[in-house]
Formats: sequence, C-alpha cells, structure tokens
Amino acid sequence: MALRRVGWLVLLMLAGSVLASAGAPKKCVTTEDATQLVNKDICVSAHIYNIVEMPDGTRFLDICSPETADANCHFTIVSLREDWGDVGELTKYRDMNVHVRGIVQPMHGRSGLVLSHARQFSGGPPKFRPNPMLAHGFTAEESRPPIHDPNLYSQGRGRVFMNTRETVNLPAK
Repeated sequence: MALRRVGWLVLLMLAGSVLASAGAPKKCVTTEDATQLVNKDICVSAHIYNIVEMPDGTRFLDICSPETADANCHFTIVSLREDWGDVGELTKYRDMNVHVRGIVQPMHGRSGLVLSHARQFSGGPPKFRPNPMLAHGFTAEESRPPIHDPNLYSQGRGRVFMNTRETVNLPAK
C-alpha cells in the first residue's frame, strides 16, 4: 500500500515537472544571436530607439543605436501597413526594452522579424496568414473543397463491404 502511494507521488511529480517545463516561456535571445536563427520561431530581446514610418505605412522598430551605422545594423523588426489594426500604436515602445516573438526571416541582406500582432510583445504567436499557393483557384462561395482529397469523397458503390447488390449464388444442398 505504501509502495503504491510512493509510486503515485513519483508519477505526479514527474508529470508536474514536465508540465512546468512545457509551459515555460521561451528564453529571449539578443538581436546579434537572432541573425543566426533564420526560419526559427524565437523570442528577441531588443531596445527600441525609434519608430520609423515609411510613406507606404510600413513601420520599422529601430533597434540599433544612433551611433551604429545603418550598414552595421544586421537585424530589424518590421510592421506592415495591413497589420496596423492588429499591432496598434508603436510609439509607446520608443526608448523601451521589449521582448518580441516571431519567425526570423531574411530581409534585403539582413535578418528580421515581422510584427503582425500586438500579442507578440507578450510571447504570443504572429498573425496566421494562409499560404495563397495552397488555396489557388478556390473561393469561399464554391461548394467544392479547395484541394482534391480522395478522403473527402465517397469511394463508389462497388467498394462497400458486403454490398447487398452483389450476391454470390451458393450451390443448393
């Protein structure tokens, strides 16, 4: 009986440690380390010196100090115009240290992160963007599925096990 209790206690402790480590937030890396982690979902720790807005509405979070030449700044954080509503006002992050989660991508000779939703500042994922190549030629008004998947269609009447229309004549006794 006591051995059974000890076994359950050990099992609960192991399960608790696994759950605690699974729920732990990702450790943030510096922008210098992030340049080596292209196509990885990471958390980046950076200081925002300025917010630069382009005429087309694209906003850049300037994470390089004013003394650093633009050619020596190898990482950037970009927020596109179409994400403005989901990201919100960025000027409140000026002169602050932030943690931003996202997928590091190559961007015009440097590495960068696309800021597409405000939840990325608190460790949340970027906004989901469907791959347009997967849904090519499909609109939501159509009644057919966007891809040809044989599992979505009936397999025909002749393939049903023990079909009643296909009878076998047994010899008479």
